Amino acid sequence: MITVGADDNALMARVSAGELSKLAVLFERHHRGLFRYFVSLNRDRQLSEDLVQDVFSRMLRYRSSYDPTRAFTAWMYQIARRANLDRARDKRAEVVGIEEFTGRSLEPASAAPGPEENASASQNLGLLRRALDLLPADKREILILSRFEEMKYEDIAAVLGCEVGAVKVRVYRAMRALEQIYFGLEKGKAS
Repeated sequence: MITVGADDNALMARVSAGELSKLAVLFERHHRGLFRYFVSLNRDRQLSEDLVQDVFSRMLRYRSSYDPTRAFTAWMYQIARRANLDRARDKRAEVVGIEEFTGRSLEPASAAPGPEENASASQNLGLLRRALDLLPADKREILILSRFEEMKYEDIAAVLGCEVGAVKVRVYRAMRALEQIYFGLEKGKAS
């Protein structure tokens, strides 16, 4: 989860004012979230690591454009989106499991699952991974920001350059598309 607060805004304002060492604190707070974001979009670990570095380099380069009255994470993810658009098409590589880039398991918690439950959960997780992979990039991105990075709709709107209402509609549509793909895969599995 990304920590959003006046603390980050104040730190970036200090970076903008010339205290460049404060960028290291922001890096420590946000590099994991950015890495998950990039891996979930690109499925390429090396590209994702490079993109995280690129984002912080761009933050340093464009520090004078930072507006401390707006959410830091929204500004950071705008830079991340631009970096991804600029460089993601250059590489393709290893596919990573969703638990690895979210830091969370998608399997339901169970006190003592039996063998049937384990097999079923494993199959369901596999279907969910495939469904996420089959989502169009824009729908996958909005789900990553809202569900995995747990960003507020207002911040997502700032990142995407749209209204909050549009974000809500996009998240709803992305969830419906994921649901359709998932159940289509599940139905195909039963056939």
